[in-house]
Amino acid sequence: MIAKTLREYRRALIGWTAGIGAYMVLYVSVYASVKESPEVYGPAALAKFPEGMRDLLGGLQDFTSGPGYLQTTVYQLFLPFLFLACAMIVANRALAQPEEAGTLELLVTLPVSRGRLLLRRYAALVIGLAAVAAVTLLVTWAMAEAVEMEVPFGRILAAHTGVLLLGLFFGTVTMAVGAATGRKGPGMAVTGVWAVLGYVAVTAGQSVDALAWLKWLSPFHYYGSGQPLYNGLPVGDYLVLAGATAVLALTAVLAFDRRDVGV
Repeated sequence: MIAKTLREYRRALIGWTAGIGAYMVLYVSVYASVKESPEVYGPAALAKFPEGMRDLLGGLQDFTSGPGYLQTTVYQLFLPFLFLACAMIVANRALAQPEEAGTLELLVTLPVSRGRLLLRRYAALVIGLAAVAAVTLLVTWAMAEAVEMEVPFGRILAAHTGVLLLGLFFGTVTMAVGAATGRKGPGMAVTGVWAVLGYVAVTAGQSVDALAWLKWLSPFHYYGSGQPLYNGLPVGDYLVLAGATAVLALTAVLAFDRRDVGV
């Protein structure tokens, strides 16, 4: 069942791996030019950006160092949302898309419990996203070495682990909503709104006191607050993400087990 599900996911996973890998090659390669022009990209120049834009991109305080450049251009905004989109699309193929297409009823007639069926398809999602993360991690590390970023592999691994956990969290949200409703739209909507509002709460909350408390509800806080590119693996924050993901997976199992599957 897991292998079969991975075959169903393969085109989407290969496409997202190629797309994210190309993004990493493009943006990391630009660092060679940034490093040679500190007067253009240094703190004084970046301070001219509007405060709102600086918050959105993580502060724009350190752009010329290897960790600072990776954090700003890759791990702060664009890579997490690319991975999040990949996770949402693949997660919807687990239950909601087959149900809308009228093929899920065939799966639930198999001699296996609904909970086990969902967990096997969820396991395929985890394996698939881990494969995307592994390939893009190697691409990022190879490019960082090529342009002499001087960022240890362990720090890049720590940051990429956070991207994987964040993608799994939102992919699990999508699957849980799909398991509860049997439709793709609600899962995409809930995940998209939560992701955007969560990111805004973390970034804008730095300068808006009324929003500051919302960061504790945002997965992006646990993804980025430990600054893994500077400090290494933030074990506590990542455990919170992993634990929340496990709870959502259990919620998906319970929701799917108790609902009538229809076409």
